[in-house]
Amino acid sequence: MSNQVLTLILGGGQGSRLFPLTQQRSKPAVPLGGKYRLIDITVSNCINSGFHYIYVLTQFNSASLNRHIARTYRFSRFSDGFVEILAAEQTPENKNWFQGTADAVRQLMMHIDDFRPKHVLILSGDHLYQMDYQKFLDRHTERDADVTVSVIPVGEAQASSFGLLKTSYDGHIVEFREKPPADQLPGMKVDTSKLGLSKEDAIRRPFLASMGVYLFKYDVLREMLKETHYADFGGEVIPASIDSHKVQAFLFDDYWEDIGTISSFYHANLDMASIMPKFNLFNADAPIFTRPRYLPGTKFIDCELRDSLVSEGCILNRVSINHCVIGIRSRIESHTRLEDTLMMGADYYQSLQELADDRKDGLPWIGIGENTIIRKAIIDKNVRIGSNVQIVNEAGLEHHDGGNYFIREGIAIIPKGATITDGTII
Repeated sequence: MSNQVLTLILGGGQGSRLFPLTQQRSKPAVPLGGKYRLIDITVSNCINSGFHYIYVLTQFNSASLNRHIARTYRFSRFSDGFVEILAAEQTPENKNWFQGTADAVRQLMMHIDDFRPKHVLILSGDHLYQMDYQKFLDRHTERDADVTVSVIPVGEAQASSFGLLKTSYDGHIVEFREKPPADQLPGMKVDTSKLGLSKEDAIRRPFLASMGVYLFKYDVLREMLKETHYADFGGEVIPASIDSHKVQAFLFDDYWEDIGTISSFYHANLDMASIMPKFNLFNADAPIFTRPRYLPGTKFIDCELRDSLVSEGCILNRVSINHCVIGIRSRIESHTRLEDTLMMGADYYQSLQELADDRKDGLPWIGIGENTIIRKAIIDKNVRIGSNVQIVNEAGLEHHDGGNYFIREGIAIIPKGATITDGTII
């Protein structure tokens, strides 16, 4: 059945809540877990599920995402599978950019028509989870559903942040509300124990939230987008389809995170360094694929590390690292201490001549210099941090824009390519 499924991964909007990480890139292109990008999670789920026909729909700041997709996902010449970019484009019939998730699919329907799939799987490129879409497809076909929505049980504290739905005893969706206010929540409660949760868990998580994962019969999707002007799946297409089509729910009761804010992104990354992470990078049955870089192993010289995840190609020289994720090609010099920090690493190594020139010019090398303290921070790629620097948010600020740094939700962020000179205190 999987060869009858075409997958569309939505590249998302401007990603303003993840600023400044999205200042120069789209959300799916944001680095994750030291060596990956967010888009790798969704594409890997597809490949591990046997779904090899994948379009990635892009619009905002898409250059780095397009480059990553082109360099990473190349199937064998004996396979007809593909991962290809479908970028927003103006046509004689439509001069507008994408106006929402459904409008993006509508504008590119001519490319979907060329493939003529039986089913269309629609995914977001900025969620963190591991899911077997084959089970999702099996449920969809067994119930002969026109549309199937993957849902996750949530508690009241999270409920208003999602599209919520109610189901009948057989999983048929009977009501859908996009991000309902608190006063509407009591009417959206569901006895989730009937869907397989324990009674205690059902009391704790009495709401069903949409994950933004949809499976459509191709003909149904084409008809709905052609006959309406709906711009968004969650807010318009799914609610409207409930009255006119057979819409089913598929329960996913595992780790799933919408990495939409700096805080959620930061904590999801650092959790990967915990003893029992919520998202398991070491699952041999569901590997996460990314661009092969052929880097050497990381070099540790008299270091002290605790509860951390260190990627390949790093040079760590007499440093102390506690509860951190260290990205590829990171260079950290003597007597520097990092705590609760995500360091994304670098895109390239500096040559010996470049290092000598930087030292002559008084410019910090790419990486982190000597005798520096960094705590509760995100260090983006290709950042230069000098010696005797303190990035500790000593003023306890929640939100602040500095000249070459930002603070969001109490987390200090050094944006891509920034330079922090010797002796700076943040």
